[in-house]
Amino acid sequence: VIDHPKYQESKRIAIFLSMPDEIQTEEIIKDIFKQGKECFIPRYKPQSNHMDMLKLSSVGDISSLALTSWNILQPSDDDNEREEALAGGGLDLIFMPGLGFDKKGNRLGRGKGYYDTYLERCMKHPNGKPYTIALAFREQICESVPVTENDVQVDEILYEEC
Repeated sequence: VIDHPKYQESKRIAIFLSMPDEIQTEEIIKDIFKQGKECFIPRYKPQSNHMDMLKLSSVGDISSLALTSWNILQPSDDDNEREEALAGGGLDLIFMPGLGFDKKGNRLGRGKGYYDTYLERCMKHPNGKPYTIALAFREQICESVPVTENDVQVDEILYEEC
């Protein structure tokens, strides 16, 4: 990931804070700050499919985040001090989680459509849609993933031996 050309050229990067069953992102987050890039993480709104990407100020900032009922760390609902990526310069790159992927770039998420809805909003931003890279285990690559017309394909899927 760190040597990937899209990562190297990106300045504003959104990345998920990994759950135990996902590719671990902590080292990538540390490198984002080490290289002087800007790091944004998701804040999901419950009972909706709305998600914002809010700016982290440092790796240590993660310890100040609230744990949701889904066991995900994210900025609290009343945290209005952080920059939302689309309110500023948009994003260059989004690292995306998922449960399953196929080689056509289709992604099976957790069913709420947060990332698909967010990418639709990105398309309306003056800087347009950021490049998307899904981080996956080899076992998550499927022959085909069911999709609907609202699903947005990922640009690239990184996994072992890809």
